[in-house]
Amino acid sequence: MDDLRLERILRAVECVPAGHLATYGDIGKVCGERPRVVGWVLSQWGENVNWWRICNARGEIPGHAEAARGKWAEENIGTTPDGSRTLLADHRVDLTHLTSAWEAAVAELPEDSTG
Repeated sequence: MDDLRLERILRAVECVPAGHLATYGDIGKVCGERPRVVGWVLSQWGENVNWWRICNARGEIPGHAEAARGKWAEENIGTTPDGSRTLLADHRVDLTHLTSAWEAAVAELPEDSTG
């Protein structure tokens, strides 16, 4: 995967504000990637971005709920009683606002890796 694609995905993640969540699919829609690609990028390069704000459509971060719980609590992101899933519907970011924030965040990047 080229650096430009990585940067565009990571910047989309950075645009999710505190106390809000987005799904892998939401991030994919914003930056033109498949949800699995978003998940893979976060698994490889997500340690320096707000990875705990990105979950699957069930409100889960498979294999990382325990690490995310403290972050969710700090940001007042509600979870199920066992803390394994977020209350996604209560905290989902507005995609229109996310898209606008992302477009501003990537404005200086080239349109694609060739240009």
